[in-house]
Amino acid sequence: MSETVEVDETLAVAVAELRPSLEAILMVADQPLDQVTLASAVGYPVEEVAAALADLAGEYDEQGRGFELRSVAGGWRFYTRDAFAPVVEAFVLDGQQARLTQAALETLAVVAYKQPISRARVSAIRGVNVDGVMRTLLTRGLVQEAGQDGETGANLYRTTSYFLERIGITSLDDLPELAPYLPDMDDMEDELAGFAATATGPTASGSDPAPEPEPAPAPSPAPGEHHAPHSGEGTEPDGGTEPT
Repeated sequence: MSETVEVDETLAVAVAELRPSLEAILMVADQPLDQVTLASAVGYPVEEVAAALADLAGEYDEQGRGFELRSVAGGWRFYTRDAFAPVVEAFVLDGQQARLTQAALETLAVVAYKQPISRARVSAIRGVNVDGVMRTLLTRGLVQEAGQDGETGANLYRTTSYFLERIGITSLDDLPELAPYLPDMDDMEDELAGFAATATGPTASGSDPAPEPEPAPAPSPAPGEHHAPHSGEGTEPDGGTEPT
């Protein structure tokens, strides 16, 4: 009996509250959602959801909104209206043609010459975190995922055909000969190990650091002179001046 009451109360809610719920869900959907899925999400019967979706689609058409609600591939989803396609196209192309920052260009060069490569290795070569820059390159379509590293499991990245098109070459073999000037990860690790060894003990070459020179012995007092004994805490000799 309690379940019947709950269902009746849900159905008694104004349809105006159903429509905003559907709009909110469809706004975040990345693929068309069928009526059963939407009905389950909002807690309404499928028939009411279908009617509300049709009403929303008609309402957007009458108001001439820049978007529309379509039933595509068995599901519903928001789309930009065809009449505004030139505006959307110009916006998207302007974003794609915007100049890359110096950081993005440097990161893209590392990927181009060392691909496939992980973000961690790109960061190690550049000496800075490149997560944000890599996201930009992925969004621009200049870089794409290329599997995972067999040892670490990290995602690997490589350049795309769009990258070749943008710089005007047909293959990576046409890139200028710059790869030999980029540091290799093994060389960097050896260099870092050498720095660590220098800081904690023997140098990277295996030789001990040169000993510091011992201080010169204090000059013997001249006959007849008498110095006050040192206390070990910087007591100055008679006369009030430190020996040079």
